[in-house]
Amino acid sequence: MSLKTMRARVILARTHRPQTNPRNWFQYTQNQNRLLTRTSISSTPITLNSAELFSSSSSTSLFTTLSMASNGGGSGSTADDGCKVFKISSSSSLKIQRGDITKWSVNGTSDAIVNAANERMLGGGGVDGAIHRAAGPELRAACYTVPEVRPGIRCPKGEARITPGFKLPVSHVIHTVGPIYDIDNHPEVTLRNAYRNCIKLAKESNIDYIAFPAISCGVYGYPYEEAATIAISTVMESDGDFNGVHFVLFEDDVYNAWLEKANVLL
Repeated sequence: MSLKTMRARVILARTHRPQTNPRNWFQYTQNQNRLLTRTSISSTPITLNSAELFSSSSSTSLFTTLSMASNGGGSGSTADDGCKVFKISSSSSLKIQRGDITKWSVNGTSDAIVNAANERMLGGGGVDGAIHRAAGPELRAACYTVPEVRPGIRCPKGEARITPGFKLPVSHVIHTVGPIYDIDNHPEVTLRNAYRNCIKLAKESNIDYIAFPAISCGVYGYPYEEAATIAISTVMESDGDFNGVHFVLFEDDVYNAWLEKANVLL
């Protein structure tokens, strides 16, 4: 079995999806191959062998290694990590930055990060797994108490749920489920609803600062440019509901797509 096939099967198991689409897995593994050879600012290649990739701590090691490379070997996100600021209204700003969303915070009392979760809400791959690991087992326990709306489904696609942040530096985590681009009939509607429901729930929960990842842009295969247009235009609807709205984006390609669209739309 090839390493590419093994990666696809591991991601399938972690996302617990009942349906698969070969094009999604092909696109994902292409992205993974590119990520595994991305170089840091010092131009030192990142390499992981198959044993490291599939060890018990593989997801943590992979995410942390790539995060450090994108941050020049450091951790967290600062104004030096490509942070660009745009005004949404006279009292609110939109910030787009590179970095690790699990390390983002403003004050630890009225801030929240958004988790691109799956419908079970019990952790998975990508940013979902990274957030669960950083928050600690208490997050999974809290998610388990969220009532199921159908067997095995706590948060349907396009909806949102909120939990405490636990060991994360933020006060809350807002969980949402985006569309699978090549499977959902109207992925643009689902993605817009995911952002809108996160904003609605954050406002109801007295959140002043909120940070989003690029929902559905990983294994779910949403094209970056289309996703950026939906994300930014939907956030613009908040129009002063928050002191600050952030996009904390892990990949350079995603960051560049968001920045390009923000320059057009804002």
